[in-house]
Amino acid sequence: RLSSIQPDDTASLIYTSGTTGNPKGVELTPRNILANLRQLFAAVDVTDTDTLFNCLPMFHSFGLVVGTLLPLCRGIRTTVFPSPLQYRLVPTAVYNSNATMFLSTNTFLNGYARKAHPYDFRNVRYLLAGAEKVQQATADTWARRFGVRITEAYGVTECAPALCANTKADNRFGSVGRLLPGLDYRLEPVDGVEEAGRLFVRGPNVMKGYLNADANAAFQALDGWYDTGDIIHVDADGYFWVRGRAKRFAKVSGEMVSLTAVEDALAGAFPQHGEECEVAVVAVPDADKGEKLIAVTNEPALQLAEVRDAITAAGMTNLCTPRDLRVMEELPKLGTGKLNHREVLQFVNPNPA
Repeated sequence: RLSSIQPDDTASLIYTSGTTGNPKGVELTPRNILANLRQLFAAVDVTDTDTLFNCLPMFHSFGLVVGTLLPLCRGIRTTVFPSPLQYRLVPTAVYNSNATMFLSTNTFLNGYARKAHPYDFRNVRYLLAGAEKVQQATADTWARRFGVRITEAYGVTECAPALCANTKADNRFGSVGRLLPGLDYRLEPVDGVEEAGRLFVRGPNVMKGYLNADANAAFQALDGWYDTGDIIHVDADGYFWVRGRAKRFAKVSGEMVSLTAVEDALAGAFPQHGEECEVAVVAVPDADKGEKLIAVTNEPALQLAEVRDAITAAGMTNLCTPRDLRVMEELPKLGTGKLNHREVLQFVNPNPA
């Protein structure tokens, strides 16, 4: 049966997270996955003595390819934990496994930091974070409380998944590292966004196609290129800086505003309301300015004036200031830990025109 499997057959079908649009089924081949693993091995110094701890879901490409298939193909021991949501149990499990490599996301890392003992991550030399942007407050907490430096990477399900990675020897915080070997890229200009562009990539790890017919037709028309939908700045040294999803930009008074950047400025800005205070930002139509920003929080005591002060303290313009503040009992999350912005937007604007 194995002899009939070809390098370009479909090896896995993973659905995108659907944070801003409908989920799409991504067909990855053995060639895609093995190529991406070789790209990672060329950049990340995985050693024979490393052990990996993975609690990320296998329905997500980060948890499946990097967390499960990478240690199997490299021949290192891996510990698989069933859920990343057990904030009190995961740190203890990492401690008991003596793991040297740990995979996670910004959201989950904040949860573990609230429950873990400072010694739980004593052996971790590689804390690789992906799936969402690592916030400054998260990095500061882990460096101060656990003595662990977060190494951020960037990828998309359609690329099996890794595209860029910082490493222990080559880490520029705030960036997602340099492009992995064997990949080409181009940036297409985006109206109103300076020194950045929409990222297109091409390489052996780019998917076979989508299960969805319309999305697949659009992908195949690009002749091997994949449109990530992310707005990226590449600096003079080749480091990639993610400005946000193209769909996560709002046009306010003719200027493009990154909703991701506004959320980053608000993350950890309200210690007086506790570590569990979270803020999401979405944009809705506005008759005067085109669009306006709305902040949504799980903290009833948070005031709009505090949000405005935090934006000013971050050095951002008045256009980046949310015009309203709404409260949800709990901000909706996807299984990967990402904020579900579609559900937040539906809460704010249930009947869009």
